[in-house]
Amino acid sequence: MTFPTLDFAVFFAVVLPVSWLLMPYRVPWKLFIIAASYFFYGSADVRFVALLAGCTIWNAAMAHFLWISRAHARRQSLVLAAAIAGDLGLLGWFKYYGFFVQSVAAFTARLGIPAPLPLLGVALPIGISFFTFQAMSYVIDVKRGRCEPVAFLDFALYLSFFPHVIAGPIVRVVELVPQFASARNPQRVEAVRAFGLISGGLLKKVLIADPISTGLVDPVFGSPSLHSRADIVAATYGYAVQIYCDFSAYTDMAIGLALLLGFQFPQNFNRPYTAITLQDFWHRWHMTLSRWLRDYLYIGLGGNRKGRLKTYRNLMLTMLLGGLWHGAAWNFVLWGGIHGGGLSLERWWDERAGTRDSRRVRWPLLRWFLTLNVVCLAWVFFRAPGLNSVAELANQLVRGGGQTTVTPLVILAIATGFAVQFLPRAPLLDARLLFGRLSPLVQGIALALVLFTTGVLVTGQGVAPFIYYRF
Repeated sequence: MTFPTLDFAVFFAVVLPVSWLLMPYRVPWKLFIIAASYFFYGSADVRFVALLAGCTIWNAAMAHFLWISRAHARRQSLVLAAAIAGDLGLLGWFKYYGFFVQSVAAFTARLGIPAPLPLLGVALPIGISFFTFQAMSYVIDVKRGRCEPVAFLDFALYLSFFPHVIAGPIVRVVELVPQFASARNPQRVEAVRAFGLISGGLLKKVLIADPISTGLVDPVFGSPSLHSRADIVAATYGYAVQIYCDFSAYTDMAIGLALLLGFQFPQNFNRPYTAITLQDFWHRWHMTLSRWLRDYLYIGLGGNRKGRLKTYRNLMLTMLLGGLWHGAAWNFVLWGGIHGGGLSLERWWDERAGTRDSRRVRWPLLRWFLTLNVVCLAWVFFRAPGLNSVAELANQLVRGGGQTTVTPLVILAIATGFAVQFLPRAPLLDARLLFGRLSPLVQGIALALVLFTTGVLVTGQGVAPFIYYRF
């Protein structure tokens, strides 16, 4: 079950009114939303419901042990290590076992030694990268004294809450659980903003992301040798637009659905392709993951507190591990390495020039152009099925040949995806205010037209799975 489908529409049409009816009764409401969230998660594969429940019980217990042990630093450190080991063990088994075995087998094969471990077909549970990161942030925050252990029902609801359980945003306990403390007021629901986010997300997914994917990116990355230089260049920039419109569409809809239920999620995207530095890009792209990597990994490694060289090391390690978080393959590691190396080089250059503040960067237009192209180049490694595909794309770009299949409609979609990020904010806010002044009937008709339009566009082929469902 995914957001822009008939199944989800029926699910949400039942959950929304029942949620508001039960809202004044806190325990029944929590039990209902937890049950609905587990139903939503289990609709993909019911076997993994036990996995989510086990992760919830484990981290809830570890958080309470951490709080009980707060007077004993050594004991608390051991409990935290056990908690994180459990979460990473879960993630490692389901997501990285095959990658580890294949890498070891390839290495030992060069030495003439048989593979020491069997290769098992381990299915990847959807959302595992997101809910394990959220669980780890909770136990780490308890260890650091940033929050106390929360009630078990609150934590179970926090971890499974269906708008964000599959692909984020990565919400922290201190951002969401306090909202469970009292009944939401239905008269204060930001319905206009929610409708705008949901409609905008649907249109980005159906009108931009999916056509670019099927019309250009999938064919080019699938068979580079059949395509021309123009196709490869267009697919490189096209994938940058596709992944932005696809992922931001999902999180926009998640934020909008949460708003309709009465809850606020943090922003996850802020016009990332307008960034004039890589650091600025990571302040705008997948912002909840960026904050997680900064607060729980980069700072944990020492941040910028131990000298210049260790700062560069910490940046590189953070981005390499961030790349590996996205997928169990060397191309994701290299994607992270490009960003880690770029951030380190950028930091070194700006320190020499005395322009650490992105608002004071020299030659901002040139820096924007360089940043955009580094980001788009890195996306090639992110999208390619493997390193052999990257080499094939590079070879075809140099050698040329093949047919040019890119269409004006796809080019228009790519250009639109980049252009909308540079639109001034004032007209968009004015449009939202104008929409808010319309009668509920007219608002409902407008939303119905958006849903009808997207339904017509996907009839017969369905909505393609969101990219981040794989992570």
